[in-house]
Amino acid sequence: MTSRAPSTGCFVYITLPGEVSAVTAGRFVLTRNARGDALGQFVYRARYLDDPGAVEIDPIELKLSRRTYETVLLNGVFGALRDASPDYWGRHVIERHASKTQLGELDYLLEPPDDRAGALGFGLNTEPPAPQRKFNSTIDLTKLQTLADALVRDDLPDDPQTRQVQDLMLLGTSMGGARPKTVVQDDDALWVAKFNRADDRWNNARVEHAMLHLARECGITTAESRIETVGGRDVLLVKRFDREKTVRGYTRARMVSGLTVLRADEAPEARPNWSYVILVEALRRVVEDPRKDAKELFRRICFNALISNIDDHPRNHALIAKDRSWKLSPAYDLTPSVPVSLEHRDLALDCGDQGRYANAGNILSQHARFLLDRREAEKIVNDMKAQVGVTWYHTLRASGVSEKDVETIRGAFVYPGFSL
Repeated sequence: MTSRAPSTGCFVYITLPGEVSAVTAGRFVLTRNARGDALGQFVYRARYLDDPGAVEIDPIELKLSRRTYETVLLNGVFGALRDASPDYWGRHVIERHASKTQLGELDYLLEPPDDRAGALGFGLNTEPPAPQRKFNSTIDLTKLQTLADALVRDDLPDDPQTRQVQDLMLLGTSMGGARPKTVVQDDDALWVAKFNRADDRWNNARVEHAMLHLARECGITTAESRIETVGGRDVLLVKRFDREKTVRGYTRARMVSGLTVLRADEAPEARPNWSYVILVEALRRVVEDPRKDAKELFRRICFNALISNIDDHPRNHALIAKDRSWKLSPAYDLTPSVPVSLEHRDLALDCGDQGRYANAGNILSQHARFLLDRREAEKIVNDMKAQVGVTWYHTLRASGVSEKDVETIRGAFVYPGFSL
């Protein structure tokens, strides 16, 4: 990790729509209030507010204004800033690279390279640096897989060569989630490379690839994906939908997670706010086409219930803005699970009058919040149930999932309790 003097604040940079270089949007300061709680403060730069091309960092907490914003949620880090910060896997890589685990939120904001999700960047200088165009290539995947395995086992040798190789994995630390991953590029785009682990119960790379295909067959907009096999092992590549390659470099789309839209925290006491019903209400107030996105979110709830995806937490949903307007991002991180119960399974978010119950009747109970009449909502549920029921097996096998793995996860699809 690059050494630097302790700091309680940093500048927040943003890449405006259609541009490839960042400008300074404002300054973020992290202190403590009188009770000792972490207190985050953000103020937009006056020069930025005077720019006719200026856009809000997010439509929920940090709208364009000359006021000073404050928060005590998420350890004092505003949701949109936290969305651009590394999650579990990225933090693990940064901590291992720094050879210590006691890092502050500002360390996590400042450390990752210029590949973080969305359009934001952070630094200690008033003006942003020139865009970094250093990314791993798909030809590096074998080396990256080996390094990811060692990081999972936490048995990297402590020598200069290893520390140099670790720099490769830092390219990707700002991508969310707990599974090993990094960012790579080919001739056309940037991709999130997601690696299998030695202790996986099935080939997660191929199964997730299949679920993205299955979701598209159900009428859901998803991220593009493909499988690369390196050294006899599969790696899932998911195309970055917040980046677009141009002759001048990569343009960047703003992006905020469902956690930010819900104004929620990840702490257990904040989880009563984890609700699709609340999410769609908030989404409808800020997106360009509320009816379209509300219907799309309803489809995703049904799909998650039909594949027993219990990892549909708020950070696995997002809004994106490639220009000035916001919309629901393509679906990503669609993964089945195989709970024991055949009668009752839950989603991560409340989806109806019976809370998190992944049941058709419960999902339909709040259809009006998704701007759907009862008949249209029932048709979506019934059509999707039929589609998943008929095609899940073929989709998995066509995606190269082994017969053994298919049998292992068979119980995930259209479980009996869905229709009770």
